[in-house]
Amino acid sequence: MGFGTRQISSSKAGDYGWIKALTQALKLGFSEEVVLTGLYQISLPHYEDTEVMIILTITASVCGTETVTALYGETIVIPCNSGAPVPKDLMFIKWKYEKDDGTPGDLLIKQARNDQATVQATDSYAQRVSIDDNFSLLITQASLKDQKTFTCMVVSDTNLMEFPVSVVVYKKPSSVVIMDKSEVLQKDKPVTLGTCVATDANPAAVISWKKNGKPLVADGKAVVVTPSIKLDPATGLSTTSSTLQYVATKEDIGAVFACMSTHELTAQETDLEPFPIHYPSEKVSLQVMSKGPIVEGENVTLKCHADGNPPPSSFFFHIKGQKIPVVNSDTYTLTAISREATGKFKCSLADNEEMEASQNIIVNYLDLSLSPTGKVVKTKGDTMSVKMEKSASGEAQVSWTKNGKAVKQPEFSNLTYADAGVYECEASVTGLTRSQSFQLVVEGKPVITSLTKHRADDGKHKVLTCEAEGVPEPIFQWSVNNTNEESSYTNGKAVHKITLTPKMNLTVTCNVSNKLGEDVKTINVSSAFKQTTLDALLERFCVSLVCVSRIAEAECCCLFSGSQEDSEDQAKLIVGVVVGLLIAAAVVALIYWLYMKNSRSSDSHYKSD
Repeated sequence: MGFGTRQISSSKAGDYGWIKALTQALKLGFSEEVVLTGLYQISLPHYEDTEVMIILTITASVCGTETVTALYGETIVIPCNSGAPVPKDLMFIKWKYEKDDGTPGDLLIKQARNDQATVQATDSYAQRVSIDDNFSLLITQASLKDQKTFTCMVVSDTNLMEFPVSVVVYKKPSSVVIMDKSEVLQKDKPVTLGTCVATDANPAAVISWKKNGKPLVADGKAVVVTPSIKLDPATGLSTTSSTLQYVATKEDIGAVFACMSTHELTAQETDLEPFPIHYPSEKVSLQVMSKGPIVEGENVTLKCHADGNPPPSSFFFHIKGQKIPVVNSDTYTLTAISREATGKFKCSLADNEEMEASQNIIVNYLDLSLSPTGKVVKTKGDTMSVKMEKSASGEAQVSWTKNGKAVKQPEFSNLTYADAGVYECEASVTGLTRSQSFQLVVEGKPVITSLTKHRADDGKHKVLTCEAEGVPEPIFQWSVNNTNEESSYTNGKAVHKITLTPKMNLTVTCNVSNKLGEDVKTINVSSAFKQTTLDALLERFCVSLVCVSRIAEAECCCLFSGSQEDSEDQAKLIVGVVVGLLIAAAVVALIYWLYMKNSRSSDSHYKSD
């Protein structure tokens, strides 16, 4: 810094008159070498009341301005000379400030030899200023009015320095809120989402908008941002507001908009809840609320749906030429639908009938008739016709079963007992099945088909078996007493067994009967006891031999006790005897041949001798 020289005269007596003169020079705004010339009265030893002309040359300088940042409402701390140590020959430190009109104003002064500072301020600062041990100026309850330049003047024996400090007071926004929020957005229409307000800040906050975390850039069309700043004249604080106008699309469904307030001291973000977006319907659809194919007689619900938001709540249902209005609902129910309802159904918006949708509905139906039905009783050998008719909405699949097993469609030209049973006809189309049935009963008087006998395993009893056919089930009667009866009846076939112990040859009768008639058969049964005497055996052998050789067959039959029974055990006995006799005859013939051969050999030898 360059210095000039200026001479200032003062004739005021006193120890510190020169200081006041120097102060006057500093007030003139000079940073220069100052020569003070004056007549001063000083006390010297042995020289009382002596006035001496003293010329003082003191260097005064003003340093560059610093800046201190303070918080609104807090205490401002303004360091003197950035907190550097004061000169050792310090005389005093004085704080002053620059008033609004540019004139200086005194705040306080602190002498080096005094512990207490003297407050010189007479305005609002009188109760707010103080000085600490480091000679820093303290100002309580900082406000924007404190944004001034404060100067620390350091005066020593040989120097005078001034240190100006500029004070800036910051205040972050008291709140950041979004006001006048919109409830909904309209597709392709500009809507004001809301106004973001950051209140009472210094300097004024800067507001921006985001969508899904990304900045929204105003383009004057889809995004319009209107900012404004208001200054409170009482406090000097600024309130910033920003209004966002936005043109939404369907893609903005669920989007999160946010307001960002940026300030030197802080940054705050406030989110908006996602907006519902209203848009008109672009497509209408008609849905048939049925889990499967539609069957005649069911209730069928039609539902009309439009893709607008909010969804329309009023529709027209077009049912077979009739336009049926439905309010506060999107469904219509057809009760007990019939086959005549098959065709096209439509629905449309109540406020725009051009927006419509249609659906073809097919009502499935199936009619099945069968003749005969129920229980049918026929006689064996009869004929019976079976007639089945069907009517269906599509190609019906028909199947037959007899007693639960698959068969072909029955045709009866000559009924038998095996034809009896339960016949069921089942027809089906998509989603629908019908069935009809009849029970066929074939009746006939009983006929004995077989009457047999055989010896029991123990060899002591005879078992007789009588088999017959007939419906209803025939009743068996025998002409002899019996034990261990067994019977069964299946599909018109009856079997009855009895066990006998005959002591003599018998003729046994089997009688079967039902309500339609009866049948009878007989069978000869021989005694269960064997002949063991030799005479009886020879007699049987002779008879058998005669019978086998077919000589006097009539006499053979007569000799057989007059019986026509070809007993199984008698036949075995006869065959055994015949085989034994043949073997015996063969042995005799062999002996005879050997005998004859030896005889001839002996004769030849004799003649030779």
